[in-house]
Amino acid sequence: MVEAASGYPGEPGGLGRRMVALCLDWLVSILVSVVLVRGASYGSAESSLWTLVVFVVEVTLLTWLTTASFGQRLLGLSVVRVDGTRLGLGRVLLRTLLICLVIPAVVMDSDGRGLHDRAVGSMVIRAR
Repeated sequence: MVEAASGYPGEPGGLGRRMVALCLDWLVSILVSVVLVRGASYGSAESSLWTLVVFVVEVTLLTWLTTASFGQRLLGLSVVRVDGTRLGLGRVLLRTLLICLVIPAVVMDSDGRGLHDRAVGSMVIRAR
């Protein structure tokens, strides 16, 4: 993999793209949970819990298997380790759970990496 001038394995994905990807993933999670849990009304505690479960499963599995969640794939982003290799399942799951806590995802360093990415040694880059 070609290393960018910053020492990272590619061009960092912009904040705007990452936010839109997150919103797309959340929207898909809402839609899937509404279909799966027909008895729960939208906005209920049960519906919200299922939306979160679907989000964690979707983001974790797709990022682990394809290096990008559904939303990230649509926006041309990829999640890799800072050395350019793929993340293992444990790191992807931890990263996803930290995103669900919100604060680690919104606190960023000077390189634009959130605490969730720093914790697992990953970064979001533009896919080739």
